[in-house]
This record gives sequence, structure tokens and C-alpha cells, in this order.
Amino acid sequence: MKAVFYHPNSEKPEPERNIRRLERDVLRMGALVEQSFRLSHQALFARDLIAAEELPRLDKKIDRFYRQIESDCTSIMTLQTPTAQDLRCLSAFMQLVRDLERIGDYAKDLAEIAIKIFPYPPHPSLTEIALMSHHAQAMLATSLVALADLDEVNGRRIKFLDDEVDNAYDNLYSILAHQRDVPGVIEPILLLTLAIRCLERMADHATNIGQRVAYIVTGQR
Repeated sequence: MKAVFYHPNSEKPEPERNIRRLERDVLRMGALVEQSFRLSHQALFARDLIAAEELPRLDKKIDRFYRQIESDCTSIMTLQTPTAQDLRCLSAFMQLVRDLERIGDYAKDLAEIAIKIFPYPPHPSLTEIALMSHHAQAMLATSLVALADLDEVNGRRIKFLDDEVDNAYDNLYSILAHQRDVPGVIEPILLLTLAIRCLERMADHATNIGQRVAYIVTGQR
């Protein structure tokens, strides 16, 4: 997977060199977010509390990338002389890393849910929720490949993949909200309702990333 935002030249203007460095940092941040999503899935559906305990450490790394990239984008905009295309990339990066940071936050939330729900027996809807999680992870992976390859088509296609996650959310919410004759406490149902909301929002942020890739390529929102 190769990220190419500009054709290589022997002599690059300073803003262009810095933007190439930024693109590498964004993709590194994206790899950490993918890892955090996988760990949260493992924590919730494989009941792996060791995976859950890894999330806060990863989240701190993701936050550091977010703050540094945002600061670097601002510096290039204000202290150098970026072209119109440079400014388009920088604007998209600043929005895009916010989407990545939010996905990382939701992954940490899922890990916390996994810890709280661990003492309870597995809910019958877990298989469907796990499938929803797989779809959302695939959307994130597709959006990052689109970013690395500057693939406008795949970037725009992600919003159609989001329909499947939205449909799963609606179906699962209906099942959880209308469950009757619940034995014991209702905490597991509340926690799973929060979990599907996290997954739905993660898919939305992956969709945003795809749209920002299309903006970098075309200049159109």
C-alpha cells in the first residue's frame, strides 16, 4: 500500500516536503486506530480482558498523533506559503485526524463496555453485533486504503457501505429495546445498546474519512 500525494521531485518546496511527512503520520495514526478497533472487538466478543486493558495505552498514542498533526497543519498554513492544493490537503488532514481520534475514543469505550459486561452470560444478539463490528472495521480499512492510494472512487463508495451498518443498528436497537421478560438486571442490555451506538458512530466517522479523501482529490465536498 503506497501513499502518493505528489509526484516525486528532486527539489521539493518546504510545504510539500512537510505535507508528505504529515501524510505518513496520518497513515501511522490510522494504523493505530485500526489496531484499537480490532482489540476492542476482541475484548467485547472474545471476552478478552487483556485486550481491553491495552486500549488506554493505545488511545494515548492516538491522541498524541492527533495533537501533533493538527499543530503541524496549523504551522504550515500560517508560517509557510502553501499552494491552493496544499491548503486543501491540510484542511482535509485536520478534519480527517479528528475522525480517526473519535474512532479511537469509541474503541476505548467498547473496551470499557467489555469489562463491565464480562460477568454476565453472553447475550443472544452478540453474533449479530459482532457482524456489525466487522462491517465497521472493513469500512475503516477501506477508507485508509483510499487515503493511501488517493482513490476517490473507493472514498465515495464507503457511504454506501454505511447503509449496512445503519440497518444493523436499527434492527439490533429494536431487538434490545423491546426485549421482554428480562431475567435479573437490565445492565447487559443497556451496555449492548451503548455498544451498537459506538459501532454506528465509528462507521459514520469512517464514511467521513472517505469523503475527505474525495475532497483532497477533487476539491469538491
